[in-house]
Amino acid sequence: MTDFSLRLPSTRFRAVLNLGEKRAASIALPPRFSKPELFADWDDDEATSAIYVAFDDGQLHLECRGSDVAYHFHRGEDEASDTSPWPAADTAVLVEWGTTLALGFHELMPDLMDEIEEAGAWHDAGYSIYVCETEPAQLDLLEVEVEGELLTLPWLGAGHVDNEHIDGDNHPIALLWTPGTDEPDQPIAEAWLDPTTEHPVTRALPGVDWDAVGLPADEVQSWLEGIYLNHHVIPDAQSALLAAVLERMAGVDGVDAS
Repeated sequence: MTDFSLRLPSTRFRAVLNLGEKRAASIALPPRFSKPELFADWDDDEATSAIYVAFDDGQLHLECRGSDVAYHFHRGEDEASDTSPWPAADTAVLVEWGTTLALGFHELMPDLMDEIEEAGAWHDAGYSIYVCETEPAQLDLLEVEVEGELLTLPWLGAGHVDNEHIDGDNHPIALLWTPGTDEPDQPIAEAWLDPTTEHPVTRALPGVDWDAVGLPADEVQSWLEGIYLNHHVIPDAQSALLAAVLERMAGVDGVDAS
């Protein structure tokens, strides 16, 4: 079991970024949508961006390519649907706000994502503030708390390991292993997030030669639990800053957009 008392201290990090006009922040959302969980992604190869808006009772997903925005809804773990989980009037405002946010975010791609990544690297290097390079503009100061990671040992088994996302519910990952120095490619364990406890669950895969791995299955599972928490649950500086950027652009962080 992971020891939650063994963790690095949390830190405060500030970044100065140019977020543009923040048009979505001028749209007043219905009270039921006052606290969205926001995430965004950018596909450099396809030149598309995506915005994910989650609430306890449903989700709105938007994809932007140029000036075109497509969207769909989810109710829990249900498949994508054109039918909203919410009343029509509230949905209309939500879609207008989400579309405006998606377009505004897309206009800043890929430079904004590059700056967020660079800011995260500055935090990891020990700096407390990042300032973007820009022409004179109305800039935004964002401050985030970066939760300290759990202290975990390096891989103490034989060979090398890596982890990757796999298909399935509740954000599963596979722990990949190789006995030598090649790229790890043999799955030996899996981890996913229990939606009730919000804590990782792990399992060792059958047919693994644990003597060759160099650690017993239970130790591998315990180690994987810590890795899952650090890299897939606890937000790093880059993830925390991206969330703060989206909240500022969306007008849901409590700061006056004007």
